[in-house]
Amino acid sequence: MFENEVPQTKRERTRARIREVALRSLREKGYDATTMRSIADEAGLSVGNAYYHFPTKDHLVQELYVEVQREHRALAGPQLEGIEDLATRIGIVVRTGLGTLRSWHELAPQFLTTAIAPGSPNNPMSAESAPARDIVLGLFRDAVAGSRIQLPGTLGADFPHALWNAYLLLTLFWVYDSSPGQRRTDRLVDAVLGVLRFALPMLRVRPFRRSVTEIVGIVARRDA
Repeated sequence: MFENEVPQTKRERTRARIREVALRSLREKGYDATTMRSIADEAGLSVGNAYYHFPTKDHLVQELYVEVQREHRALAGPQLEGIEDLATRIGIVVRTGLGTLRSWHELAPQFLTTAIAPGSPNNPMSAESAPARDIVLGLFRDAVAGSRIQLPGTLGADFPHALWNAYLLLTLFWVYDSSPGQRRTDRLVDAVLGVLRFALPMLRVRPFRRSVTEIVGIVARRDA
């Protein structure tokens, strides 16, 4: 069921209520202080009923991830319109994403604890995280596809996924950035985009393009 749909059945209404309570608790209390029991109590349900609709707290975290990335998409989409410079388009996706996360900075380390483990369902690369991940990947694909620069061959296909991986590393840096307003992260984004603007014209040089294509392919293809 999508965010703006009105729940019709009793099951849908119950699920929507649990989701509403859980997302508010995660925003206000963070991951550690949010429990299935506290969610059930506030929603006026038994713990068993809450578990019936969402088997674990991590399933509710996935709901949060999707909501945040929908907000990201809503902010980035209009700003991409009419922009053709690739580095600028990538910068829009990255900056709107970080802007969406800004209010979460104090609570972010709690979510990082569960997301960093390779086997965790909250790991950004897990199957469970696919709905949220696909939104961000879609934004990077749109950023690349709408650019005046058409990247050649497999580089064009792999580049959005490599950008998504780089964005994950950037958000990790952002989590640990204690500078006021995370200004160091903003400066890092500016510096990296500057390097990208310098590097893009060099893709015309075949040895450089071949090396970049190989690096991007290694980063982008998880099964390679």
